[in-house]
Amino acid sequence: MRVKAPGRRSSYADFMFRHILVPIDDSTLSLKAVTYAAKVARSSKGRITLLHVIPPFTTPMYSDSMILASDLLSPEQYRKETQRFAQKLFAKAHKAILRGGRATHHTVTLEDDLPWRAIIKAAKARKCDVIVMASHGRRGLSAVVLGSQTTKVLTHSKTPVLVCR
Repeated sequence: MRVKAPGRRSSYADFMFRHILVPIDDSTLSLKAVTYAAKVARSSKGRITLLHVIPPFTTPMYSDSMILASDLLSPEQYRKETQRFAQKLFAKAHKAILRGGRATHHTVTLEDDLPWRAIIKAAKARKCDVIVMASHGRRGLSAVVLGSQTTKVLTHSKTPVLVCR
């Protein structure tokens, strides 16, 4: 977000979002956030960065005669599968952007075991004006057990966050 220069009258352009970061997963709510971000980007002539965070590869663990990990992928297979999955998500998001207003966008995948941390780092590194993300609205025990990436981004981010439901 641009800040008003001293002695200058504020205008609508001072509060436009020029670069919007939209983290996506495989939920309909994240696609809803993409559509909303596209509308905002179109009205402010801004651009969108779609972000998908991939958990790092973990080595399968074995114990005597018991396999503790069901997916026996090599690191290369894992990388290929996660990239293929990310490309499918980006294709869905591209359609949502077309529905929202044909905004300029590009895609980024990052690897991190804490998605909220990757979202904040990406927003800072790419100098985004705002993060637009979905919230599943979990409450009670499910919120405690599953945690909320949105809540963690809201808590730790210095970049403004717009939450869609």
